Amino acid sequence: MRGHPPAARHLAQARRAGRDHETRSRLLAVAAELFGDRGFEGVTIRQICQSAHANLASVNYHFGDKLGLYTEVMEMAIAAMRETGAVIMRGEGPPEQRLRSYIQTFLERIAGGGQRLWIHRLMNREMENPTRELDRVLQKAIRPRIEYLGAVVAELLGTPREDPRVTRVVGSIHGQCLLYGRTAVLSRLVPGWRPTPEALAELAHHVAEFSLGGIRALSQGGPPLRRRPEEVLGPAPRRLR
Repeated sequence: MRGHPPAARHLAQARRAGRDHETRSRLLAVAAELFGDRGFEGVTIRQICQSAHANLASVNYHFGDKLGLYTEVMEMAIAAMRETGAVIMRGEGPPEQRLRSYIQTFLERIAGGGQRLWIHRLMNREMENPTRELDRVLQKAIRPRIEYLGAVVAELLGTPREDPRVTRVVGSIHGQCLLYGRTAVLSRLVPGWRPTPEALAELAHHVAEFSLGGIRALSQGGPPLRRRPEEVLGPAPRRLR
């Protein structure tokens, strides 16, 4: 019996490769949503394959196991976060302008909804129940933007980057922004608020003004570079016997 002509074999291989690519992409998209909703431990391979309309063996075929699939999903998230970081860190002008640009872009990405909302949910889950991927996320995606913002804040404060106030200010700025990324909480606290472009611009202006006001207060009359805990909190209370 004769085999298939070369052209027919190539066509069949191309179709097979196309189906494999489509299945792989579908598994990644479904897994990203499910891992974001339930975390790594809260999702089974069976649930992923059922939602992706894929054969139960397809996760092992394409990714090795569930952890391999999770690693690929995290790699997608890291790539998207690095892209956002690159946009944020392209800010130009004086430090106040760079701070405003940072806040505006950050809020648009985490509170504006859209296709990247799964990344914020996934990061929340990963930080609540860390896997081995957390160190990679911190090193590749989060630390560079934190260092950038820290340099901007240090310049505004007129102090070295290692001043502990810099880290506290960076945390305060991020904390304000991250609240608006928790849509389930925010929709209950502020029922009428919607992440429209106008609302996000107004919010970014508020966060920037609030943060700059705090930075000015610290730079004018804040604590020295380093203080012992008892100087800030007072002497430790005496233990009762």
